[in-house]
Amino acid sequence: MEPYYYDSALVSNRIHAIIAAHATPQALNWLQQQLALLQEAKTTQRFNITFTAMPRFTGKTPIPDTHIPEANNFFIYGYTLDRLARIWWLLQLPSEDRSRYIAAIEDLFSAADMNEQITLYGALPLLAYPGEWKLRTAEGVRSNIGGVLEAIMVHNPYPAKYLDEPAWNQLVMKAIFTDKPVHLITGLDERANLQLAQILRDYAHERWAAGRKINPMLWRLIAPFIDNEMMPDINRIWASDQIVDKEAAALACAHTGFAPAKALLQQSPELAGAIADQSLTWVTVAEKASVL
Repeated sequence: MEPYYYDSALVSNRIHAIIAAHATPQALNWLQQQLALLQEAKTTQRFNITFTAMPRFTGKTPIPDTHIPEANNFFIYGYTLDRLARIWWLLQLPSEDRSRYIAAIEDLFSAADMNEQITLYGALPLLAYPGEWKLRTAEGVRSNIGGVLEAIMVHNPYPAKYLDEPAWNQLVMKAIFTDKPVHLITGLDERANLQLAQILRDYAHERWAAGRKINPMLWRLIAPFIDNEMMPDINRIWASDQIVDKEAAALACAHTGFAPAKALLQQSPELAGAIADQSLTWVTVAEKASVL
């Protein structure tokens, strides 16, 4: 089996072109020197030295957000030049020897400072042998480092593709607990599941009992599973005096096949129309909720 599920040389070249558009000639020359040294020495030590030293030589110029679909739908999102250069450098690590490659990446994770961890977790869609990094991903989700959590959660296609259901559910719950941008989790709707919906419903009841607010994005994940048992919760947020809650209820009703929920939505032609013309979406709800 090939170590990569995409053309790694093509992706490496594309990322290097983005680096070249934002780096100084001196930084580009340093990168090429490091690549030549790696190809000559072929040692993990040489690779690690360059990975660690990257920010000192490239600088931290912001990089525009970019989608690279041919690279497992990789997103450059909120990156600086040093982080992108480290991503490119990871693609230069020889991957033909599976055990040696995995050991080298594991060593990087084990020794990484916070910024290096953010880079590594963000690079998950680009690492060779993708099935090997599921436990590392779950470990990152359990961390309390905000940057690491966002690297795993935000615009990262790896978790939705490779995590099993319990690990995926833990990721989504952690995003809700820590007020991360849930709507930017790749695969959110495709990986919705009944167990997660039930966990979220229990969580909502706990928050209500404590008199605390609920992230309205929670109802997006419950919507496909609305039934007679869950419908009273939808009625409750529909009756909320917070417009963002009522909008979340309307969207949940629009994204379920449960007839009573469909009927509830028709009680507000204004909200139904806003959903139809896409002026009301889960994105607008998330953006409104983030400023409350």
